[in-house]
Amino acid sequence: MAKKINTKLTKLIKYYSLINHNLIFNNQAINRYKNNNLDSNSPRTIKLNNLKASIGKIRNCELKNSATNIVFSGGNPEAKIMIIGEGPGANEDQQTAPFMGRAGELLDKMLDSIKLNRNNVYITNVVNYRPPENRAPTNEEINRYFPYLIKHIEIISPKILILLGSTALNAIIGNELVISEARGKWIEKKVGSCSTSIIASFHPAFLMRQPGQKKMAWIDLKMIKQKISDLNIKIGI
Repeated sequence: MAKKINTKLTKLIKYYSLINHNLIFNNQAINRYKNNNLDSNSPRTIKLNNLKASIGKIRNCELKNSATNIVFSGGNPEAKIMIIGEGPGANEDQQTAPFMGRAGELLDKMLDSIKLNRNNVYITNVVNYRPPENRAPTNEEINRYFPYLIKHIEIISPKILILLGSTALNAIIGNELVISEARGKWIEKKVGSCSTSIIASFHPAFLMRQPGQKKMAWIDLKMIKQKISDLNIKIGI
């Protein structure tokens, strides 16, 4: 009996080693707040500040009126890797930055598994204000913020664009494919004036509800790591 248990345990260890389970889901806290010492007067930063001010001037928007704060972006504006999520939640609304709750903690660990962090990626959402009750943004809300999202991508001009979840996928690529069919594939696409390599993957919040899909997210992460190498992107920090 003990021999059977040891055999099963050995197989289980090999399986989780294969998907690098510990790399993605270890319990070590990750620092999100290291100062990038960016030049606040750089042309890119000025453009981003102007874009944020434009979003803040949107009128007659129930989404904006029901939220406490604008959630514009996080990470490094000079990064060559851009991540787009769905919309802010309660934690993001309070802390004015994307992916700050439990889903954000998981995202940090996923990024860390391929030697990325918030100092060498740039993060935003499809909409910049929290939908009530943390619901998904409506098509009307997505369309309202879509021009600002395109401008955001144009300013950052990423070499790699990562779409997390169906909302980001549908906004940028379209709704012809569901996320389970679209993930794990590279799409070369021009978004506004920016030509970039796009990949979709599961949203961390979905992975918390469906942990069995984490192994598929790991495949996507490995593809991103390889693309970074193929494009000769210097991570730096």
